[in-house]
Amino acid sequence: MSLTDLTLQELSTKLAAREVSAVEATRACLDRIRAVDGQVHAFLRVDEQGALAAAAASDSRRGAGGALSQLEGVPLALKDNLLTEGLETTCASRILGGFIPPYDATVVRLLKDAGAVLLGKTNQDEFAMGSSNETSAFGPCHNPYALDRAPGGSSGGSAAAVAAREAFGALGTDTGGSIRQPAALCNVVGLKPTYGRVSRFGVIAFASSLDQVGPLGRTVADVAALLQFIARHDAQDATSVPATVPDYSAELEAGVAGMRLGLPREYFAGGMDPEVEQAVRDAARAYEQMGATLVEVSLPHTRYALAAYYLIAPAEASSNLARYDGVRYGLRAKGVRGLEELYSRTREEGFGPEVKRRIMLGTYALSAGYYDAYYLKAQKVRTLIRRDFEQALAGVDALLTPTSPVPAFRLGEKVDDPLAMYLMDVFTLPCNLAGLPGLSLPGGFTRAGLPVGLQLLGRPFDEARLLRVARAFEREHPFHARAPQL
Repeated sequence: MSLTDLTLQELSTKLAAREVSAVEATRACLDRIRAVDGQVHAFLRVDEQGALAAAAASDSRRGAGGALSQLEGVPLALKDNLLTEGLETTCASRILGGFIPPYDATVVRLLKDAGAVLLGKTNQDEFAMGSSNETSAFGPCHNPYALDRAPGGSSGGSAAAVAAREAFGALGTDTGGSIRQPAALCNVVGLKPTYGRVSRFGVIAFASSLDQVGPLGRTVADVAALLQFIARHDAQDATSVPATVPDYSAELEAGVAGMRLGLPREYFAGGMDPEVEQAVRDAARAYEQMGATLVEVSLPHTRYALAAYYLIAPAEASSNLARYDGVRYGLRAKGVRGLEELYSRTREEGFGPEVKRRIMLGTYALSAGYYDAYYLKAQKVRTLIRRDFEQALAGVDALLTPTSPVPAFRLGEKVDDPLAMYLMDVFTLPCNLAGLPGLSLPGGFTRAGLPVGLQLLGRPFDEARLLRVARAFEREHPFHARAPQL
């Protein structure tokens, strides 16, 4: 078995036992990237020199016999919207070409403090706007399980890097499903923490009331280990909540006997791929056999979630992306006459079609005469959606749903149909509107060999319970062990 076939936890154990060095693990990942990333395109840039230097420093610390973390020497990947000091960060957009951040995002600093080795920056949809990784200005990422298909988005590169055994874990961001949906399509575990659980400081903003950083890994335990180090209160982030951080690994193996799992009837509506629905219903029966009680619940305002999200998110994007004007950083249009032409030419040349579409939608929704009719009404619907979840979760420990309505679709299949692409997030975005934690885990495969994801939704700051419920299924049904053939 190749070193890169190990899970994060297995590698951590071998590093601790001095059976393998951090440099060896890092070289194995770099060799794997060279071997397969030409097909997958999970990485936008690999920091080989920096990674090897960090690995050598990790080995020196281990040799000195100091107290080390579980992530010490473990090679990880970062989504390209997380600021990295001294390493180009573009958010997969031409408008940020050549931008070298002067500081690290808080989550990046926390991983460095834990001794992790950071391999580089992963591909994504431009400014995290997309569900297929096809809006990246530098070309799409490919699904490791079927190279002609999308890996999901917007954190497609992070999910694909973990699935393709190029990294032992990764960080992504989730605004409307951008961790969970690619995790489902790439057969890995992805967690969106509660809004405020993980710092957003140093994350290039898309929609500030929705964005949240989270981990992706091959197993539930790997994700729990990553979350343990990034779940910190951060005074530099006004939305960071000073909540107690539990030991996420403490009750992973406790099982689900005696738990109540809710099945929202609105998440099993028409239009879902039959094989996806079957996999979720099979999982529900499996939980029942493990001692859980299944309860049908209702989230009646779910039908309005998609419309509300695609008013709120573009409105916030319109405001956040106004800073890209060619004056301070990134792309600056050449040969312009006057400030107005500088702004318009820079944005015309720098932003891709999907980003422009969402900026225009958001600007319209916020404009005079339309604010009350659109943005304000969407925020009221958001409140109703949150109340639905509060009521449903009052009587159950977690909700079980599909992650994506369909398995991985072919690249180019939906790119010219924005509404069809937006519908890919129909099961994931209500969780963001409510600020709740959500997790996707491998739930099986279609007859064509495409991964299917199961989604678990929980109460605020109850990530530990979601991880426990997910681990119970993973232990009995280790679909994560089926690697892609590259």
